[in-house]
Parts: sequence; C-alpha cells; structure tokens
Amino acid sequence: MKQPAPSDSLLRREIGRIGVATIAMNGVIGSGIFALPAVAIAQAGYFSPWVFVLCGLLILSVALTLARAASFFDITGGPIVYTTQAFGRYVGFQTGLLIYVSRVAAIAASANLIVSYAAAIWPPLAAGPPRIVAIIGYVSLATFLNAAGVRAGMAGLYVISVLKLVPLILLILVGLPSIEWGLVAGADVLEPSTLGRTMLVLMYAFIGFEFSLIAAGETRNARSEIPKALVSTVLAIALCYTLIQLVAVSVGPDLGHSETPLVELARRLMGPVGALALGLGVVFSIGGGSLTSLLTAPRLTFALSRDGSLPAWFGAVGAKSGAPVNSILFCGAFSIAMAVGQHFVWLATLSTFVRLLTYALCIAALPIIERTVAAEKDQFRLPGGLAIPAIGFLLTIWLMAHSTADNFLIAGTIVAVGSAVFWFCTRRATPAEARP
Repeated sequence: MKQPAPSDSLLRREIGRIGVATIAMNGVIGSGIFALPAVAIAQAGYFSPWVFVLCGLLILSVALTLARAASFFDITGGPIVYTTQAFGRYVGFQTGLLIYVSRVAAIAASANLIVSYAAAIWPPLAAGPPRIVAIIGYVSLATFLNAAGVRAGMAGLYVISVLKLVPLILLILVGLPSIEWGLVAGADVLEPSTLGRTMLVLMYAFIGFEFSLIAAGETRNARSEIPKALVSTVLAIALCYTLIQLVAVSVGPDLGHSETPLVELARRLMGPVGALALGLGVVFSIGGGSLTSLLTAPRLTFALSRDGSLPAWFGAVGAKSGAPVNSILFCGAFSIAMAVGQHFVWLATLSTFVRLLTYALCIAALPIIERTVAAEKDQFRLPGGLAIPAIGFLLTIWLMAHSTADNFLIAGTIVAVGSAVFWFCTRRATPAEARP
C-alpha cells in the first residue's frame, strides 16, 4: 500500500506544507463557526468556551492519530488507505463512501446556504427557478475550477482563505479587551449528558481536517509534510474558536437564539462596517469549504477506482490538468442534484455523525498499521504510544452515543447501498484486478 499505484503516478505532486494546512483549515472553518457560538451560549452560557476547549482536545486526539497513520503512506485516499490496510477492501470502500457522501452533502448544504445569504441582496433567489440556477451556477464554477487542475483549485483556495480569515482575526483582536475572564472561569460545569449533547453539536465546527489526508497522492513529501501541517493547523483552529467564543459570550451573552451571532457581534464591536466584513467572511468561508470539498471528495472516488471498488471511469486523469477529471465532474453533478433536491438542515445532519464514525474506524486501524507496515526514519511519532488513539477512540464513541436514531439510520442506509455497489463492482474482478 505504500507505493503509488499506476493511476496515482499520473497525478501531479503540487501541494506543499502550506497547501496541506490550507486544505485542512478550509475543511474545518466553514459555516459552523458563524452559527454555532449562539448554540453554545444557549446550551452552556459562560461555560461555552470550556466546551470549545474540550472539543478541541477531542479533535486534537483524533488528528494526532490520523497524522501518525498518514506518516506510513503517500498515496491518494487517506482514510480509505488506512482502513483498507487494516481491515480489507470492503471496510476501506465503506469508509470512503461514508466520507464521500458526507462531503457531497456538505457541498450541497453550502450551496443552499450561500444562495440564501445572496437572497438577502436579491430576493428572487429565495425560491423558484432563480434559486435553482444560482445553485447550479455556484457548484458548476467550483467544479470546473478544480477540473482545471490542482494548481488552479489551490490558487482559488489561497485567495478565499485570506478573505475568510481576516474578519475572524479582526473580531478576536477587537473583542479581546471585552472578555469577561472572571465569569468564564467561575461558570457552572454542565452535567455529563448535557455536555455530550452540546459537544456533539459543536463538533460540526471542528470536522473536516481529514481533507488534507485524502490528497496525499498530490502532496510533496506527503509522509512528513501532512502530519506536521495537520497537527499545527488543528491546534491553531481550536485556539481561534475558543477565543471567538470567549468574545461572543462576553459581548453577547444574549445571543443564544441569534441566527447570525458573529455578524451581530461584529456590529456591536465595530458598527455596520464590521457587520458587513463578517457577512462577507461568511460568504467566503462557505465558498472555501465548498472549494475544498470539490478538491478532495473526487479523490475518494479516484482512490476507490484505483483499488478496483468502483469502475475505472472514476480513475481517469486529464492529460493536461493532471487531475481526476471524471471524478470531479461526477462529484459536481451529484452535489447539484442533492442541493436542488434537499434543504440545508437535512444535508447538514449527514456530516457530524458520519464523520465521527469514520474517525473511529481510522483510529481502530492504527494499531494494525503499526504491526503490518514498516516504520521509516524520522517518521511522525505519538508520545505515549497508543494512549492518545485510545483516548480519541473512547471519546468519539462516547459522542456518537449521544446521537439520534435518525443518524444511525442514515449511516446504515449508506452502508447498505454501499454493500450493493461494492458487490456489483467487484464480483467480476479477476484476482489480478482485486487489491488486498
């Protein structure tokens, strides 16, 4: 599994450490942080910054584990590669499918959300044919930008990253003097069941860092660059989120039911200009998340095609672009179909639970990878051996236990459909075509 497959060798390694960090950051910082501070205030009050700290510690334990797994491989697929190595092709396929569906749903949700924001400027976009045209146009633009090649996709991502981060950093800097440190330090601790439910909701703002693992086949020095960039980026995002929540609960303890808490927060701190800047930050944040999803999700179907679990059509690489063009176009079309057919709330519910499930699978795969894949010099290592993965696994299972029956039903449906697809695509494969 360590050596690139022939199809991987057609991809161009044009992503460096900054690119890996940019992908991870855009995968995490999307629409969640612009809405969830209000949810945190409503459920936890002045204890809410501590909930963000706990979420950060949980996601850091997962990120450290996946960084260790990533240091063994340098081919496209990320979680697919880890679970296939540990548990075989079927589990690897299901892992890839779960992540893929959650990513397509996230693209569709973002398309709905960004058009909804635009409807405030031009009301006809709220419904009917204008809304459908806007959704199709938005997803199509991001699709064709990525189809032009990973360099073009990354260029767009760099620009959007700056535009989305500046308003958030400005909000933190302006709001720091207003933080009520005493009220936060003396806040009442939530009971375990309430804490679990609150963390499950807030985790939506933290998931997505694994995007940087998927494009390993297009990353220079992937085994060393990805782990370093991944851990440092997750740490920086957790710190940023905690500071934002400290400002939010200090300046706006009454914002628990606001649909746009950070925009209102910026209005209170910086006036109408600040509110406008945060509003634009929302648009660029959603756009960056969509662009990242359309950069990485097609690499999942590419990797599954490479492994013989999907038709070879998904593995085609453009001669000029060096990108998996067919997988990118399919992802764009699938995203448009979901965006037009469903609404934001339904689409968003697919993400967190499904992602936690794949995190648990990847963590469980690491001990087997440690035994079956030879380590290399200067490889990323975890202090305490498997202690951090064990903590991450237990916390992930604990959070999943707070999910609803609907979440389990959605995941079960994806697995059932995936089983049929896997059987259909592999039943005629010859021994030479089937990879272990």
